Amino acid sequence: MTVNTNGATDHSGPLAGVRVVELAGLGPGPFATMMLADLGADVVRIDRPASASVFPGKPEEDLLNRGKRSVTLDLKRPEAVEVVLKLLERADVVVEGYRPGVAERLGLGPDTCWERNPRLIYGRMTGWGQTGPLAQRAGHDIDYIAVTGALHAIGDAQGAPQVPLNLVGDFGGGGLYLVVGLLAALRVAERTGRGQVVDAAIVDGAAHLLTGIHAFLNAGAWHDRRGANMLDGGAPFYATYETADGRHMAVGAIESKFYGELLVRLGIDDDPARQHDRRAWPAVRAKIAAAFATRTMAQWCEVFEQSDACVAPVVSLREAAAHRHIQARRSIVDREGVVQAAPAPRFSLSRTTLGTPPPVPGQHTRSVLAEWGIAEVDNLIERGIAG
Repeated sequence: MTVNTNGATDHSGPLAGVRVVELAGLGPGPFATMMLADLGADVVRIDRPASASVFPGKPEEDLLNRGKRSVTLDLKRPEAVEVVLKLLERADVVVEGYRPGVAERLGLGPDTCWERNPRLIYGRMTGWGQTGPLAQRAGHDIDYIAVTGALHAIGDAQGAPQVPLNLVGDFGGGGLYLVVGLLAALRVAERTGRGQVVDAAIVDGAAHLLTGIHAFLNAGAWHDRRGANMLDGGAPFYATYETADGRHMAVGAIESKFYGELLVRLGIDDDPARQHDRRAWPAVRAKIAAAFATRTMAQWCEVFEQSDACVAPVVSLREAAAHRHIQARRSIVDREGVVQAAPAPRFSLSRTTLGTPPPVPGQHTRSVLAEWGIAEVDNLIERGIAG
């Protein structure tokens, strides 16, 4: 497996030859198209003139747009919409993240696009989905995972639900599911010559991510409350513990042999057979907490260095880049001072790449439009249709 991190444009990955047009949006949509770019697709992002963004830095620092090229078009003007339709004649995939009906009002709905290109895969990224009573409502990650039960399940038993960043909704239940849907639809298009809509809703994906938890719940092995279960911090063998220097260690000793080794390494005299006795959990937790409090995080890392007790240090985002395993696999890389995650997953034959740094909106308007066969590019720019 080779990961190219030198910043060169490289479309030799497993999706080499796939052309994607992204109608600029926020969060999960850009994340999905970033993944496609990492995998070798040619991704062109259609930015609007002076478009608002929640990203706090400069556009060229937004890593969700790495590997893409940017064209600026004023989609309020019919001539710009026509340019997009001409681009879609040559595209394999289009991705939009508008509220239901907005793309149709712009003149870029699926039916209109299929008139130009019947093989086009039309990816729609929303929180609530294209249908349902909340489809037209605004929302964000925290709202979507709230109604699936995921948010309720995360946090301490005596505390409020804890927000898991926007990993469970936007990126896990949203962007990743959009990528899965697009790849599946591309396979169908190869066989049938027909495109289709991929309705990727964060509520659907987040609910789907809970399948394993629902299995436990249906089997009577999961209590429908926070901090009372094996995988939500309720069990003393699957939790975090503070060390003498105020840092934390993560413990995931689920299997009995790993749990037994955990007790030995901590110097705790307790019967391993009581591991799943919920009545003993408070006392066992107190013993484990007391043990971890006697040494620093660095000292405990040495204790568990060659151990299968499933114990790891809880490091910060900045510290993660220096972790020896992360460094060895180059899971997080530094490209010209910009720390970022390397493309994932990895392939035995295909090449993945970080591609080019994130573009300034409109940076590639001239080159992309000319390359994709759009006539009179200078005229479009002079008239303010393209920027």
